[in-house]
Amino acid sequence: MEHNSTVKEDLGRLMIFKKISQWIHQITTVWVMLISLVIMVLFMIFVLPNQAKSSLTETGSSQSPDTTFFYTPGELYQIAIDYGEDGRQAYVVTRWTFDLIYPLVYTGFLVFGISWFTQKLTNWPDRWKLGNLIPLLAGIFDFLENSMTSLVMILFPTRIEGVLILATTFTPIKWILVSGSFILYFIVGTAALFGWINSRKNS
Repeated sequence: MEHNSTVKEDLGRLMIFKKISQWIHQITTVWVMLISLVIMVLFMIFVLPNQAKSSLTETGSSQSPDTTFFYTPGELYQIAIDYGEDGRQAYVVTRWTFDLIYPLVYTGFLVFGISWFTQKLTNWPDRWKLGNLIPLLAGIFDFLENSMTSLVMILFPTRIEGVLILATTFTPIKWILVSGSFILYFIVGTAALFGWINSRKNS
């Protein structure tokens, strides 16, 4: 009975994920995809470089846990020390202003791009359409990472190992999901482009 109950719960979660994926596909149009692309490009050109300079000035360090793939709890705590009081405050402010917006920007770019491209791949298995959930998970883990690293800075000098460990766990998961999302975007985007070229040749 317990096994059957577990199976039903797993199937229920899978159905929820499928419904979310399908809903995203329903709202994805070429204009939604293009707008998300333009926003991403403008953000990378005008916002990211300025934010990097501002972060360096405010924290006094080029090190940041959210731009590092892997770090230990001790290294994260050392970053908090190196930042100093003003730097830690600036870090927290940035995480809940700029870093609230940026995950939405890149998540939207990846989610809508992957959704639109996979809609064009009519000969591919339907499971590829579920790929639009990967960047969604990346954005969630980005927010979880920001929450934990912010707590480290806020609670300093109190050192809570559980918070440090969670931060060091969420960060690599985030980067794996982000990297996987960009790779998937490139794969389905390239496939959709070649499909369009072939259809033009055949017509």
